[in-house]
Amino acid sequence: MTRAEVESHSGRSGHAAGVRLMELGDGIERGMRMLEFRSGTGLRFTVLVDRAMDIADCEYRGQAIGWHSPAGFRSPALHDYEGEGGLGWMRSFSGMMVTCGLDHILFMAETETSSYVYGPRATASHSLHGRIGTIPARLTGYGEHWEGDELTLWAEGVVTQAAVFGEHLELHRRIEVRAGTDEIRLSDRVVSRGFYRTPHMYCYHINVGHPLLEEGARYLAPVRDVVWAAHAESYEAQGVGYRVFPAPQDDFHEQVWQHEMAADDAGLVPVALVNDRLGLGIMVTTRKDQFPCQYEWQNLQKGQYAMGIEPSTHHVLGNQAARDRDEMIWLHHGDERRYDTTFTILPDAAAVAGAEARIRAIAAQPEQDYPAPSGDFVALGAAG
Repeated sequence: MTRAEVESHSGRSGHAAGVRLMELGDGIERGMRMLEFRSGTGLRFTVLVDRAMDIADCEYRGQAIGWHSPAGFRSPALHDYEGEGGLGWMRSFSGMMVTCGLDHILFMAETETSSYVYGPRATASHSLHGRIGTIPARLTGYGEHWEGDELTLWAEGVVTQAAVFGEHLELHRRIEVRAGTDEIRLSDRVVSRGFYRTPHMYCYHINVGHPLLEEGARYLAPVRDVVWAAHAESYEAQGVGYRVFPAPQDDFHEQVWQHEMAADDAGLVPVALVNDRLGLGIMVTTRKDQFPCQYEWQNLQKGQYAMGIEPSTHHVLGNQAARDRDEMIWLHHGDERRYDTTFTILPDAAAVAGAEARIRAIAAQPEQDYPAPSGDFVALGAAG
């Protein structure tokens, strides 16, 4: 429809597609700002302004895509970063996308901080997946923008992670979706505003839940090599491989894989979870030069049932290994890193088949459920 045709049917486009700001009012979510996006196709998602502008709910035509954990969308005012030996992050872990960083990802670590030139704190104590995901954003704008007959729904904000005698990093985030489409575009810039040499690590924890995730759901990715498995010592003990998902399990221990992905001619890496019974899926497309590493997270425990697609700047080996291997990204004042990601809903069987064909054309993933990990962590470039 043209803009004139849209406007002839209603006083404003918001009856079908729009973005609006609201505030959550009860329980552990009380007081948090949330943006609700509706693209007009049946795609609806929400953005938690006060939690790094991460994506919380995501649904398509009433069917949930994003994961809700028992922890809920907890207010950052309740978050204890140092809690539980660094595992307090788990009490704020929920939603379709949780951002990890900006100077640390993965498990807890103690790292030296000589670049900050402050003797009383010779080391930094990092909790699981870093600080950024529970820092409120400064909302710099949101709305609905017409350009000719094309309507774009958008939001922008800045999230600051900073300390005296420490890092001063900013996440500049823009989220947009064109009305009438099933595609969310995420554009991030991480900028160093400080004048110390500062480490940078970055990861998205993209979490899919029921009903898209159910018994028989399939993971599709251009896997060139299975590099690592957290559960390698009991590789087949739980009976769950990396390709096909079972129903929710009793006493399931999380499984994490690192895959070396191939990219297409444009440098893009598409990864999908698809449900053939529903004829539904989601595809996450990243750039290999921005996120050279990728993990697959399987949390198939009853009551917490989820899978995660995790593009990352670094290997699963962690913070200290990145330093030891000279792979840490170091940022100086004014340096920035860009991250451009697309979330595409696959609304029917034809779209699922098209995504599978596209991914297979890049690389055919291993057909066995338990491919032996190679342990081949490809050398990564560093900056700074």
